[in-house]
Amino acid sequence: MPKLLEVRPADGRKLWLRYDDGTVGEVDLADLAGKGVFQKWDEHGVFESVTLADHGAPSWDEVLDLCLTRCSCA
Repeated sequence: MPKLLEVRPADGRKLWLRYDDGTVGEVDLADLAGKGVFQKWDEHGVFESVTLADHGAPSWDEVLDLCLTRCSCA
């Protein structure tokens, strides 16, 4: 399974992703924003603070992470 190497915020509630097999693209997470634990993204600057966690998932402040279909989540 390809490993997620890089993640960064894109326009709106999208993430730009790059995998070790050369796949690059965006995923639109707008449908999650404002719901449940994803209400945190409504706070100024939170969504934009996304990082790549050690286990290979997009993460926000080590409190919230999101395993995408192609990530190498544990």
